[in-house]
Order: sequence, then C-alpha cells, then structure tokens
Amino acid sequence: MNDEGVIDLVALLRTAGLAVPVGSVISFIEAVELVDNDLRSMYWAGRATLAHSPVEIELYDLVFRHWILGTEIALSQSSITKSDQSIIADDEELDSAQNDSADVETDDVAVLRFSRTETLHSADFASLNDEERAEADRLIATMRISAVTRASRRRRPSRRSDGMLDLRRTIRESLRTGGEPLRLRTLQRIRVPRRVVIIADISGSMASYSRSLLRYAHAAVSAGAKVEAFALGTRLTRLTRELSTRDPDKAMQRAAGSVEDWSGGTRLGEGIGRFNEDWGTKGMARGAILVILSDGWDRGDPELLASEMERLSRVAHKIVWVNPLKATDGYAPLARGMAAALPFIDEFIEGHSLDALDRLSTVVAGCGSRPVRSMAVLQRSEVNR
Repeated sequence: MNDEGVIDLVALLRTAGLAVPVGSVISFIEAVELVDNDLRSMYWAGRATLAHSPVEIELYDLVFRHWILGTEIALSQSSITKSDQSIIADDEELDSAQNDSADVETDDVAVLRFSRTETLHSADFASLNDEERAEADRLIATMRISAVTRASRRRRPSRRSDGMLDLRRTIRESLRTGGEPLRLRTLQRIRVPRRVVIIADISGSMASYSRSLLRYAHAAVSAGAKVEAFALGTRLTRLTRELSTRDPDKAMQRAAGSVEDWSGGTRLGEGIGRFNEDWGTKGMARGAILVILSDGWDRGDPELLASEMERLSRVAHKIVWVNPLKATDGYAPLARGMAAALPFIDEFIEGHSLDALDRLSTVVAGCGSRPVRSMAVLQRSEVNR
C-alpha cells in the first residue's frame, strides 16, 4: 500500500466520525511497511493502531470494507448512537433527517455521507469564507509535529549485554561481591527528536495561505517541541518567541507586529542566505528538518538561491518544501525560485489545505518519505534549457 492509500483510508475513517490523531497514522504507516501489502495483515495493523473501542472497531470494519471493495457504507442503528449519526450525516441533511425520524426508527441502516468537516479538510485555504476559515484555524491549532528521532551523544544505563561497557557501574557493583564483576553493566544511546525549522513565505503571492501556514507554525512552536519559526519576505524575521504563547490569536498579533514586510515581495535567496549565516550553519540547521512554506516566486537571483539551498542541504537532515500551488492541475515547478531550489529538496508536497498540513506532519515524523533530489536535477536542466 502506498502513502496515498493510507491517507485515503484515514480520511474515510475521519469522515465516519472516528478520531484518528497523527500519532496513530504514523503507527499505522510503520506497521503497513512491515506486512508487505498483505490485505489481511493490513486490516489487523489498522485495527490495532486506528481503533480503540468496540464501537470504533465496528466502524473501522465497515470503512475498511468500503475502502477495499468500494461498496456503499452502511451503519447499523445498534452500533451507533444518535450523536454518532449527527457526526457522520451531511450537515445540510440533518434537518430533513430529523423530520423523517419515524422512517429512521423503522430502518435498520444509516448511509454514511460526507460532512462539511470532511469537505473543509480538503478545501483550498484560498476558497474559504470567514466562517470556514475560523473553523480551519481551530483545527490547525490542534495539530502537532512529532519529528523523527536521532541518536544522542548521551547514554543511559541499559539492561542489554551488547551495549557500551559501563565500567564505573560495573566496578561499583563488583565491590558487593569481593571485587569480582559477576555482571557487566552497559550503556546505550538515547534517542531525541530532531529540531524542526519552519520558514514561512509571507509575500503578497502567498497572501491566501500565509496566515494558515503561520498558524500551523504556531501550533508546532506552542506545543513545546524543538521547533523554530521564521517569516520570509524581502527580509528574514525570527518568530519563535512571538509564536510561543498558547493563544493563537495573540500569537498572530505578536507575529504581525514583528514582521515589517508582510505581503510584500520575496527574496528567497537572500533570506535563506541570512538564515545560513546567522543561524543555520552555526548549529540550528545541523541535523534538523527544514520546512520551507513558499510558492517559489522570487524577485532575487535564482543562482543565489541555488547556492544557498545547496549550502543548507549539506547541514540539514531533510529539506521539505511545501508549495500550495502544487495542488493545481497541470502545475510544473517553472518559477525561477522553485526551479533553482528543487534539486536540493528531499520532499516536495502541497500546502493548500488541512489534509496537506496533516500530510506535512506525517512527512516530518519520518513517514511517507519520497526523495526528489535525483529527478529534480533533470527537471531543472530542462527548465534552464
């Protein structure tokens, strides 16, 4: 099963009213990688990681059957409560469903319909009205980033016998047995999350998306993880402190007050160069996951952007470029900035919707990896030809 298939299944489960956090999705993806596309094993992997109660298991069974066979989903009245029905029914049809309550009591099934919440998950941020944007902001505030881990230099006592010898602890315990080391004590390296650095383009061409993307950055920073946030327009502005407050609206106000070039032009090469000089190569980007949220439109020199991205790629663990325009039919990375940066990107994904941001969280967690550097070199040569 590919990553898109996993996301489709998770989307169907959420449509049915099943709460599926990003952590469960990550566990499911890791489990699927071990079963090698065996449907029976996939079913049990999903049941173990995505469903956690008898009601959720029954709902999972129905959705999984629909996902595999493409049949219409039907939920028995005995397996769901009235509150469940309101979650899975289309919002616009609730009034008519209530008027036909007598018919509902005689029927033994209720057909699953897509709700407004599911539609909102896939809707482009640029198309949202004020009410939908407020709901999207609320959902973004619940998102969390769980970065892939790395081995730390620090070690801790281990019960395993194949680790590094803990000579001090071994000798200390041998004193209890007359100086005879009856058991060798060992140490093992601990694993810690990698730092995540988010650089959000706040230029005029990103006006329809920059607010939602900065709210995603706030959700990551305010959760207390190792996350740094920057805004990039004609200059680079560090926003980690401004976004550290728990109140999203207050955080956005503080960020807006700190950024002097909001909705202006874009100088990606100069901004990435400034990050490299002041923070990146001095330690912040070393071994980190860099997330750049931009459409790739750049007023600066593309050769400068290419050299700075190459410099950044030598110290970062992974570079993820999130471009809202990538979701557009027929899109090709022909913008000068995007074409210059593409050879040095490990992941190139959409960033236009809630589902896209959920996908970003999965990528940052180390799942769904799809390196693009090898093919990007060819694409760039064709663009410059």
